[in-house]
Amino acid sequence: MSGTRSFALPDLGEGLTEAEILTWLVAVGDEVAVDQPVVEVETAKAAVEVPCPYAGTVTELHGAVGEVVAVGAPLITVAQTTVPNAREGSDPVGGNGAAGESAGSGAVLVGYGTGRGAPTTRRRARGTGGSPGSTGTGGPPTPPYAPGTGRTRVVSPLVRRLAREHGIDVSAVRGTGEGGLVLRRDVAALISGAGAGAGADGPDSRERRTDPPGTRREPLRGAHRSMARGLERSRREIPEATVWVDADATGLVELRRELNEAEPDRPVSVLALVARFALLGLARFPELNAHFDTARDEVVRFDPVHLGFAAQTPRGLVVPVVRDADRLTTRGLSARLGETAEAARSGGLGPEALRGGTFTVNNYGVFGVDGSAAIINHPEAAILGLGRIVRRPWVVGDAVVPRPVTELTLTFDHRVCDGGVAGGFLRFVADCVERPGLLIGDV
Repeated sequence: MSGTRSFALPDLGEGLTEAEILTWLVAVGDEVAVDQPVVEVETAKAAVEVPCPYAGTVTELHGAVGEVVAVGAPLITVAQTTVPNAREGSDPVGGNGAAGESAGSGAVLVGYGTGRGAPTTRRRARGTGGSPGSTGTGGPPTPPYAPGTGRTRVVSPLVRRLAREHGIDVSAVRGTGEGGLVLRRDVAALISGAGAGAGADGPDSRERRTDPPGTRREPLRGAHRSMARGLERSRREIPEATVWVDADATGLVELRRELNEAEPDRPVSVLALVARFALLGLARFPELNAHFDTARDEVVRFDPVHLGFAAQTPRGLVVPVVRDADRLTTRGLSARLGETAEAARSGGLGPEALRGGTFTVNNYGVFGVDGSAAIINHPEAAILGLGRIVRRPWVVGDAVVPRPVTELTLTFDHRVCDGGVAGGFLRFVADCVERPGLLIGDV
């Protein structure tokens, strides 16, 4: 088979509809093989490599580094010579079919699993076909919305939402994507007042925004953008409340010292100990290990605890998840937390490690602060926070003595439980911090 084929950004799954180009792994004129990674992109979940399902010579790269590409928009154009065992018209990636499933190409993002045998109807509907001037043998691509039908040519629901939130009529926007596809950048340009692609009586007649000198705009991208949207949704949907308590951390500090002296090769972190206390607390107050289903007005409770924890990384704040954390020993939990945090910082976590949490812990004390009214990690029901451990005056009997003190906070969804449950859980965790020996009967 010969001809020119354009490969579009495939359906990412998990509700992901766009990705930012981080690095091109090939250049125009390079020879590529079937399933060779050609570009590294960053989604809202992780940085991954995209393999191309076509073999041949690269003739065009669609998009510059830093550009956000919608699912279905073209990524790369390849001039093919032959594709072994390819079946004419098979289409594993949706709308750009040239390399058949029998060629063995998954044509999916590395880390999202293979596309072989997966349904392709939805992907075809979202594909945008080859680039303008494509001479492929598979026939002209069908755009997701045909011009002249009066239907808006938009693939990404995020683009629709962005336009709706800023009062922009997307039907009046002339898209710069393949086949007139309206992309995020088209709507963003109109919002910033820089767009000239709208209809004559469309959004470009709006008053343009002029920033004063010395003003800089920095778009949110990747994990940072995803986290921002999640936090916004949490504050919008969850009626949260926060309770807090100061605790004498002498027992916690002493327990950690003894554990680490006993087995220095298997250290236990402060976060791991507090997480262990939280897991025991959830066994007593299972109401907090839950989600709230807004569509059905139901509380969804879970038996296993998939523990999320806040981790600051070069890509922004992420919340990795340790699955079945309640089945781990304290040392095992500490090791998993440390390994997962390191993988998050290095960008080595797959998307499956960043979803599915049922409860979250957050050690904001590492930033040198005492307290925080944290935002719940949607759609969970609660988040436990730990402030810095600092020496303060503390009443012991009739004396005031210096003690290591920390502030514990619990932000919870008031639809899931009342203050009695939340206060009981937090008091239990505080008692564990102060007198961890009381847990002997539960560990």
